[in-house]
Amino acid sequence: MITAIVFIQAAVDRIPHVAEEIAQLPGVSEVYSVTGEIDLIAMVRVRNHEEIADVVADRLNKVEGVLATETHVAFRAYSQHDLEAAFALGVD
Repeated sequence: MITAIVFIQAAVDRIPHVAEEIAQLPGVSEVYSVTGEIDLIAMVRVRNHEEIADVVADRLNKVEGVLATETHVAFRAYSQHDLEAAFALGVD
């Protein structure tokens, strides 16, 4: 399982709608509204790197109201929650 953390800047008047639409995209496990320079953080969990492009570049970036994104790919999980979820999916 590959996890990507996507920072999203959105049009202020569309933040709730953008968050809801992104949350419905296949591969997106969670969307958080946050404080600071970015508006939303989306957690993308996919089986291979090519799927990150499918989710972020081909779908998420095309949601109306998304102004900019910055994607960070995680290469190691340290929390027990993430480890338990990975083993539940059969990922080694």
